[in-house]
Amino acid sequence: MCALMAALAFFAVLAQPAQQVPGRVMTLALPHALRAGETAWLEVKVGVIERGEEIEIQTTAGQPLGTISPFGVRSGQPAGTYTVPVPPGAIANDHLSLRLLIDQSSHAQRGPTVKEVSRVRVKIMPATR
Repeated sequence: MCALMAALAFFAVLAQPAQQVPGRVMTLALPHALRAGETAWLEVKVGVIERGEEIEIQTTAGQPLGTISPFGVRSGQPAGTYTVPVPPGAIANDHLSLRLLIDQSSHAQRGPTVKEVSRVRVKIMPATR
C-alpha cells in the first residue's frame, strides 16, 4: 500500500504543468537574409515605464541580447526608441524569436504591456568598421 501511495505521489508531481517562463514572446521575420557585411539590429519603441524598471531582451532559448535601461526620462513620458545589436547566432531561418521582460524594482519579472513596448522590429544595416 505504501509503494502504491508513493507511485501515485510521483505521478502527481510529473503531471503538474511546468512553471511557465514570464515575458512577452514574439517571432520577427528579417526583411531579407543577412548578406556579407550586414548586421541585424532590433529597434524597440518604449513607452511609459516606471522609474527604475528595465527591459530585458533575450532569445526564447535564454540568450541575453541586451537591456534597455531608460535614464533621465520625465515621469509619465515615453522613454523613446532604442537599438540593440543582434548576434548572427540568434537568427534561425531568417527569423528571430524573442522574449521581452520588465525587471521591476521589486526584482520581479513580467512581460511588458503594449503601452510599455509598443513596437519591436528588425532592421538590417551595413556592418560598421
